[in-house]
Amino acid sequence: MRPSMRQRTFLLAFTLLCTFLGLGSPLSCEVCKSAGHTCSGKMKTCEAGKDACMILVGESSTKGHKSVNTLKACMKFSDCYSGFVSTTMGPDDYMVSNAHCCQSDGCNRGSVVPPQNNRTKNGLTCPSCIVPFQETCPKTEVASCVGKETHCIYFAGSVQAGIINAKFATRGCATQSACHTKVGAEVPSPSYLYFLRRADCLPASHPPGRAK
Repeated sequence: MRPSMRQRTFLLAFTLLCTFLGLGSPLSCEVCKSAGHTCSGKMKTCEAGKDACMILVGESSTKGHKSVNTLKACMKFSDCYSGFVSTTMGPDDYMVSNAHCCQSDGCNRGSVVPPQNNRTKNGLTCPSCIVPFQETCPKTEVASCVGKETHCIYFAGSVQAGIINAKFATRGCATQSACHTKVGAEVPSPSYLYFLRRADCLPASHPPGRAK
């Protein structure tokens, strides 16, 4: 049965609308990872479900070993946060980052402003621990929050570094922006990709006996 004139007109209009809006066309993003404040790589067609391009610049310290790295990748827009995030698990273990998320082809080309790393203590504290290969983390230490960190986080799940995938758990101080992260999210960093099965975020407190 041949479609009627009205049906053919509707199909043509729908096809043109999809063309103009780009519906059904997968997003393409620049993809790269490198030391330093920027990187450049090839354009990649994002896999199904990833509807955003991201660029992230981060400074991290692990047991005093500091590094600055840039990551550009495809992401789920619902998991992507544009802006500054700071987390501190101890004086020698922290990460600060600045990211930008967007939803048009190649929109993550270029660079973003490196994050400001304010290590000045602000008087707040949080339980702190870092435990690899487990998804629970006891309140064994106390972290002194710095800069704009006003919340305590408890993140746990798995972390992927190349072909290695392992469990992890961590507690510490964070900026309120870290509360954007939810259970089930894929959270990128310049070095690793975290898959969260726990994501607690609560206001930090002053140490007992200290005036607010």
